[in-house]
Amino acid sequence: MRILLLAAFAVLLTFTSSAQTNQPAISIKGIVIDSAVNKPLSYVTVALTDPATNAPVRSSLSKDDGSFEFINLPAKGYKLSLISVGYKTKAIDLKNGATVNLGKLLMAPSSAQLKEVSIVAAKPLMKQEVDRLSYDVQADPESKTLTALDMIRKVPLLSVDGNDAIKLRGSGNYKILLNGKESAIMARNPSDILKAMPGANIVKIEVITTPPAKYDAEGLAGIINIITKKNADQGYNIGINANYNSTFGGRANANFTVKQGKFGLSGFTGTGSRPERTTAYYNQTDFLKESSSIIQNGTRFNGGTNNYVSTELSFEADTLNLFTGSFNYYKNTNRTGSDQLTQQTDKGVETDFNSINRGNGNFEGKDFGINYQLGFKGNKEQLLTASYKFSDNRSNTRNMVTPGNATDYRQFNSSGAKEHTTQLDYIQPFKVITLEAGGKLIARNNFSDFHTDLYDIPSQTYIPDASQDNVFDYHQDVYSLYNSYTLKFSKWTAKGGVRYERTNIDANFSSTHTNLDQNFTNVVPSVSIQRSLKSSSLTFGFTQRIQRPGIFQLNPFVDKSNPNYINTGNPALRPAVNNNFELSYGNFAKGSLNISASYSFANNTIQQLASVNSTVTTTTYANVGKNKQLGLDLNTNYPITPKWNLNINAEILRVWLEGFYSNQLFKNRGYQGHVFTNSSYKFDNGYRVGVNVGFDSRYVLLQGTDNYYLGYGANASKELFNKRANIFVYTNGPFKQFIKLDFTTRTQDFIASSYNYQLFRAFGIGFNYKFGKLNSQLKKNQRGINNDDTSGGGRN
Repeated sequence: MRILLLAAFAVLLTFTSSAQTNQPAISIKGIVIDSAVNKPLSYVTVALTDPATNAPVRSSLSKDDGSFEFINLPAKGYKLSLISVGYKTKAIDLKNGATVNLGKLLMAPSSAQLKEVSIVAAKPLMKQEVDRLSYDVQADPESKTLTALDMIRKVPLLSVDGNDAIKLRGSGNYKILLNGKESAIMARNPSDILKAMPGANIVKIEVITTPPAKYDAEGLAGIINIITKKNADQGYNIGINANYNSTFGGRANANFTVKQGKFGLSGFTGTGSRPERTTAYYNQTDFLKESSSIIQNGTRFNGGTNNYVSTELSFEADTLNLFTGSFNYYKNTNRTGSDQLTQQTDKGVETDFNSINRGNGNFEGKDFGINYQLGFKGNKEQLLTASYKFSDNRSNTRNMVTPGNATDYRQFNSSGAKEHTTQLDYIQPFKVITLEAGGKLIARNNFSDFHTDLYDIPSQTYIPDASQDNVFDYHQDVYSLYNSYTLKFSKWTAKGGVRYERTNIDANFSSTHTNLDQNFTNVVPSVSIQRSLKSSSLTFGFTQRIQRPGIFQLNPFVDKSNPNYINTGNPALRPAVNNNFELSYGNFAKGSLNISASYSFANNTIQQLASVNSTVTTTTYANVGKNKQLGLDLNTNYPITPKWNLNINAEILRVWLEGFYSNQLFKNRGYQGHVFTNSSYKFDNGYRVGVNVGFDSRYVLLQGTDNYYLGYGANASKELFNKRANIFVYTNGPFKQFIKLDFTTRTQDFIASSYNYQLFRAFGIGFNYKFGKLNSQLKKNQRGINNDDTSGGGRN
């Protein structure tokens, strides 16, 4: 305790003793060295005290090269102390009162002297902030054995359905960010990456249900922010993970942090291979007015690879100037195919034929960004940040189709998107209020070149079919300004702000000779209030969110690649606006408990409309929908005993829907929800076992129903090499090889039913290992670019 008090007083001391008039001045200097690796130690507290009174005289921190120096000291005796976390304190008596160069001063690590202790109080897994909930993945022991997607299932307000699609309060319309920024890694299919990424890579997952004004307004349900592991200190740290799954194949991942002086580098990289697996499917459409039907059944396969890397570099020029740069890269290759039998009945006449489809494709996305953060001497929390980001995504696909009853054909598509983003953010804290303001410009260019070649039997060559060309060039610019204020008192926190967004669209759909010139303006408010109690909190939030129409929803091209099912877009679509209200209670006295009630409504949602003419179904989009949703969420993490833990994540929603079909108003209402429960037990010898069960109900749809999902699994792990390594085994759905996912759509014109089988049973084994040595924290920009303004996907 005496040493700790000495260190605290020494760091805070800024007073320099005055030399007596006739007393000569001396200096003391030296270099601090880590005795274990014989390298300089930076940021070591060097304290001088008076040996007679033990009063502090001066203090300093060793530099990056380990050096320190005190000058203009009164010529007398001193006691010099070297203090650093993780090292044994070193004390030196300097009695002769003369200038001295102490040379190299060795400090020994104290870790070898520490005995292992049992931690009784567990770190809380969940935290309720004024505008978000956060789940501390690192505090969850199962993060060492589960994938990132498995960890998502535990997070409040989130769920994962039978197709591995992530939902936020039952909606697939949200934005998902990586370290507060939109990333090429998450651009294609977040579930694929999160299945391949170990949970140990993630620090925490934030669910921002009332996004403040600094965030883009897109994403009706809110924002999911995944913060990856970045414990980067002076030195290095590396973690590796290898995993084999009987269904999804082999995966490998590495995360790393390196810091040397003012430079720091952190990131992760991974690769995975998906073996080709074959499953069955069945589709049937009965046309009620035409006495006809179509039945399609067969098998399909899918396989491929995933490769990704994410890095961040920082340079701390001094205490006020910080530069950072980031780079993300993702590449996916895909092999697909199907063998299908079609039975078409029209007024009692049946036609049967087989078709074969083989395809391959790849998606490649990359982005890089630079940020400059300027601090101010008067207040370290006052910051000005300038940011720029460029992203480039490209996709190429190729399909060869032998339809059986028509001409063979092949299809090619080359599409992509380029995006430039510039942003300026300013934050100014005062006594009880913090001001935030900023501006942003996003310039997007999306393009696509889709064409079809028909096989000509006489010439035995493929001939282009111009009627099926789908070529467009789409430009979208988004200009935004925001201003927000945060007030903090002893028990109250309030945050309010407003965001202005102006969207300009200039598109050329060449195939239909259609030009689109649109612009619209949205002013989006947000308010959050939190009352802190003894060991709990009460939070209220309101915000508006928008959903801009996507490119393919706007494109008027008529896709007739399947003659029985025609798709087309609507250039007249406008953004949908959703109003979200939330009231939540959190208690963290023992474990954690969060109960949240929510209500949302929208009056101009974008809906897909279907109409039937003879045996042809045509779908398009329109702003004709209305929806209301009342929800209750419960999440608890309860330690039954110090070794036995229980987690429950549950939600129930009451949903009201309205929309049009063939110029007729339809309404539907009902309940939907999910529950996921997980229990784990830790043994004294480093073993841990866990079991889980999850249920996702059928969702309320305007026309028809979809599937429910019941999942279950178990895992076991063993810590090795003084907790530096971990070996684990797991299984999902061990008693059932496939699950059946079914969908039904009902109208006054037709009934369409479909189901497909997906692989369910899986067994896996994996290994984690970490090593390295780090001492000081890596600096990160507190502000940066997060393009969260474009539509999320999935089942709504």
